[in-house]
Amino acid sequence: MTAQTKQYLDEAAEARRINVSPRTLQRWRADGNGPPYIRVGARRVAYDPQKTDEWLASRSFAHRAAELAQVAA
Repeated sequence: MTAQTKQYLDEAAEARRINVSPRTLQRWRADGNGPPYIRVGARRVAYDPQKTDEWLASRSFAHRAAELAQVAA
């Protein structure tokens, strides 16, 4: 069995992948509202694309009422 090496993306690559600015990812990290990240160094972070996809899926709503119901809960 071959072990797969997990691929992580830096902030710029992850921002491009999900179509937001790197500054948005920085703000989400500061607010605690963004996708999970890994602190690689004092000034570097990395993202696991699978975890980001899961985070995005958890923020998907069929309609506005479903979003408001989750916020209220």
